[in-house]
Amino acid sequence: MISFLEGTLAEAWPTRAVINCQGIGYELLIPVTTFDHLPKPGEKVRLLTHLVVREDAHTLYGFFSTGERDLFRLLLHHVSGVGPKTALSILAGTTPQTVRDAVATGDTSTLAKLKGLGKKTAERIVLELRDKLPALDSLAGGAPSQGSPAPLAGHSQDALLALLALGYKSAEAQKALQGLDSSLPSGDLVREALRRLG
Repeated sequence: MISFLEGTLAEAWPTRAVINCQGIGYELLIPVTTFDHLPKPGEKVRLLTHLVVREDAHTLYGFFSTGERDLFRLLLHHVSGVGPKTALSILAGTTPQTVRDAVATGDTSTLAKLKGLGKKTAERIVLELRDKLPALDSLAGGAPSQGSPAPLAGHSQDALLALLALGYKSAEAQKALQGLDSSLPSGDLVREALRRLG
């Protein structure tokens, strides 16, 4: 098992990064929350990792924080029907604290708003992680927070990725998209968000 990679950041995009470790470039798939913490290419970086081995591929996933990686692993190992792609979508659209709160209160509607998740998957997450609340408490910091931002839904997730690609940080991009009609085309959402960002 590869626990972490430490080296020089060679390339970075909102959903993947390449780390040069003594002349070998390791490509990692990452959540956009990890992208926010990456340094500029050419600088030193250290990411926690999780390796998924399948018949046709060995894929490395990278995370800035232990909480992100632990939630990713909980989703993969304890929720049927949730694979790495869905787990990354959950991390991209919300926080470990929000997931913890949703599981604790049985709030499936919050999770169902996340891109790539439907009502049935949200129900499975709440049901199958309910007995894992102690683990969720440790990765989310314990008590439910009152100020967690609402997860983005609909085309807002696509607009968020576009804003990240333009160089905005996740927190400011999400703030600019909050309250906009997520049923609008993602291009319209990006334009309105850019107006808000000034």
